[in-house]
Amino acid sequence: KNKKKIMCGIIGIASNKPVSINIINSLKKLEYRGYDSAGLATLTDDSINEKKCSGRVEELEKILFKAPSNGNIGIGHVRWATHGVPNIINAHPHSSEQVSVVHNGIIENSDEIKRELVSKGLKFKSQTDTEVITLLITEALKENEPLKSVYKTLKKLKGSFALGIIFKNFSNIIIGARRGSPLAVGYSKEENYIGSDSYALKSMTNKISYLDDGELCVLTKDQISFYDESLKKINKKIHTMSESETAIDKGEYKHFMLKEIYEQPITIKNCISEYVDSLKKNINIINFPIEPNNINKIVLVGCGTAYNSCLTAKYWFEELTTIDVEIDIASEFRYRKLKFNSKNLYIFVSQSGETADTAAALDLCKKNNVKTCSIVNVIESTIARNSDWVLPIHAGTEIGVASTKAFLGQLTVLYILCLKLAIVRKDIDERTYVKNINNLKKLPEAIKECINIESNVQLMAKEFLSAKGSMFLGRGSSFPIALEGALKLKELSYLHAEGYPAGEMKHGPLALIEEGLPVIILAPKDKYFEKTLSNMQEVIARGGKILFITDNKKDSLNENIRFGLRVPHLDNLLSPILLTLPLQMLAYHVALLKNCDVDKPRNLAKSVTVE
Repeated sequence: KNKKKIMCGIIGIASNKPVSINIINSLKKLEYRGYDSAGLATLTDDSINEKKCSGRVEELEKILFKAPSNGNIGIGHVRWATHGVPNIINAHPHSSEQVSVVHNGIIENSDEIKRELVSKGLKFKSQTDTEVITLLITEALKENEPLKSVYKTLKKLKGSFALGIIFKNFSNIIIGARRGSPLAVGYSKEENYIGSDSYALKSMTNKISYLDDGELCVLTKDQISFYDESLKKINKKIHTMSESETAIDKGEYKHFMLKEIYEQPITIKNCISEYVDSLKKNINIINFPIEPNNINKIVLVGCGTAYNSCLTAKYWFEELTTIDVEIDIASEFRYRKLKFNSKNLYIFVSQSGETADTAAALDLCKKNNVKTCSIVNVIESTIARNSDWVLPIHAGTEIGVASTKAFLGQLTVLYILCLKLAIVRKDIDERTYVKNINNLKKLPEAIKECINIESNVQLMAKEFLSAKGSMFLGRGSSFPIALEGALKLKELSYLHAEGYPAGEMKHGPLALIEEGLPVIILAPKDKYFEKTLSNMQEVIARGGKILFITDNKKDSLNENIRFGLRVPHLDNLLSPILLTLPLQMLAYHVALLKNCDVDKPRNLAKSVTVE
């Protein structure tokens, strides 16, 4: 009952110089994972020096400015709680006199362990699940050295975790451990690191390894040792990140999200160039885990924005191929009584590649020996490493919590995969294939044109300031984009927004339409166009304020439309991608007008690493 479900950021540094400044700088980078509370612990004069606060890392920085923490070994943490009041007591690290622990994940049997420890006379300071780890290790240290103590503790824990641990009487080591939650390890001269992800470590090193489930590591300033789940010593591959992967800042933009919206012509161009051979007019996707003609069904799985990309792709696969398509939300997929089939291709979509529900759904597929594919932005991620086949989206690091360029990257890769499957299976002819590739190559320029209508979108944004909610309507492949537009507005501006299939209005949602309610109509010039206009009239008749977005070049705007926007038209298949741009900018500008924190919306975190 008192257990906090958390998704957090971890940093640990073993160095030959004081580490608190670098821990603070790394925690600032990890704030996209949580910002309800922050803390660090360093080893100073053979004692654990812990400092914590509620709120953001800048509050912790102020505490350190008044009372600096020395010490060449340290761990730090930013916390995100989905329920319960974040405060100093519940902030990490959680320390005893002997041990200090930072934790990302959930210990599912913490209440049971807590009762056992309390019956032995141990006292708890907090209501968190993490403190049981601290006390279990403290007890184990009475008879064991640190690594064995941690190992014995982990055997008692059910749930998921990434851990960083320091010890009062062993002042030269940090121990890291992983089960279910990601943990990266970084290498440098006279300094080594652990972190929730490589992004936290990028300013300090470009050499990274990744712990797999069940593995542990022991860091000193000079070396790193790795151990498997039976405590046998192992070697790990070291990844060297490029400069482009390590250089991240906002540049001239006010927010990362705006920068990432403006990067989309470049990221989509990069993505297309990775997969499309311009000279041969062919898509370079090979090594399918199942021979394309033998694929019985495609099952698409994702969460949130990634699920919306799966929904959109369903329309493409149905339009261009003869393959049956099923889509599922990852958190539902993993609990359903599924009938796995070796001729099905299971595709998992995730920006971070660490999304807990998606990773668990993938594990379920692996256990049932079916073929898996992942579409991710981070190729070193858990989901990528555990898949039979990986298709990266090449979007570059995305910092804004509300996904923009990663969503467009997911759509683009799914579309490219669909085209390739269609031609290999001969579901489309060569002429159609080449025509679609030619249109695809025009996409980056068309995206740039969409961004140029930003000033018109800013005017639309003002319509939402006095509204108590809004509705996004679309038909066909525009329906998932309506869902995505509503999701973006909810995430960023905290306004109630709903996405619906336009044809479903009369089955209930029409009751919500009232005088002045903003209703965004997505109406590309496709086979649904006239029907969408008819649905729009239903809204107008009930006083809804129409914001109309189309790629129809003809004058289809009338006096009943409050605002009209036109995006470029390439073909009907690509219209969902282009309709997305004004919706991204709309959410951004509404949030800006409401003075919301655009890059870090309340209650949300970028990489959802817990269930």
